[in-house]
Amino acid sequence: MEPIKDFNPGKGGIDELVKGMFDGGGFSAKNLAVGTNILERMEKDDCTRFLSFPACIVSTGTRGVIKELVKEKLFDVVITTCGTLDHDLARLWKDYYHGDFALDDKVLHRKGVNRLGNILIPNECYGAILEKKLQPVIREIYDEKKEWSGHELIWKIGEKLSKEKRKEESITYWCYKNKIPMMVPGIFDGAFGSQLWLFWQQHRDFKINLFQDEQALSDIVFDAKKTGALMIGGGISKHHTIWWNQFRDGLDYAVYITTATQYDGSLSGARLQEAISWGKIKEEASQVTIDGDATVMLPLMAAALFQRLKK
Repeated sequence: MEPIKDFNPGKGGIDELVKGMFDGGGFSAKNLAVGTNILERMEKDDCTRFLSFPACIVSTGTRGVIKELVKEKLFDVVITTCGTLDHDLARLWKDYYHGDFALDDKVLHRKGVNRLGNILIPNECYGAILEKKLQPVIREIYDEKKEWSGHELIWKIGEKLSKEKRKEESITYWCYKNKIPMMVPGIFDGAFGSQLWLFWQQHRDFKINLFQDEQALSDIVFDAKKTGALMIGGGISKHHTIWWNQFRDGLDYAVYITTATQYDGSLSGARLQEAISWGKIKEEASQVTIDGDATVMLPLMAAALFQRLKK
């Protein structure tokens, strides 16, 4: 039995605050601290590390946190959704804007402004700019060769960003730069995928071979001594991460941040304990589910983790 201790938010930096959350208990705060401890052990172990996340947080400043995690090579594999490419690339060329959850969506629609939570994305900052910028790049990639795996295509897109002024803000660029495969199993479910489809209308010999992505994931998983994952949000990104790790008897480390509830049986709401029954996480794994908004939780955890690793 360990006594609960009060912590002083005015003492020390972010890491001290997170450690104070551990000593102080505090429900989600305690789980945040436990998750940070697991990530620290995962980083220091001989472990293949997966990072999965949905697109929505890439529309926010949390994109910068994910970019730093990839830039500093804290993860070996990224598994995400097509919308991550949409937002990450669009924000290289155009800005997104502050909005509010309570805005009138009918008025926004008439003005040609899309609302993503409390983020505003004008049409010219999304689909229009992606078509303008990506079609010439896809043509160059097609001229190089006609068939690509998904992650090699994304690396090639990242390579093409090398001349962009704001390239270092991009998750895609750093995945290419550090040769971290970005796996997007639902690559057609977004504006980036629509641009691939649009190009294919006139170039029917252009092919995206997703079997090669699955083979690459198979090789990564079976070659790994241990595996760990930081999973942000649910859906296809989370499931693809735990699905492949079941073939090596489950993850050794797992941290999951979610706002979903489990009563409806959804994968997004499922706690990590449920994945143990499927063999997707080991019975003895270090694992924790953190309830909370990733745009709050992840910056705190990443800041504390960076401070510890620098020490």
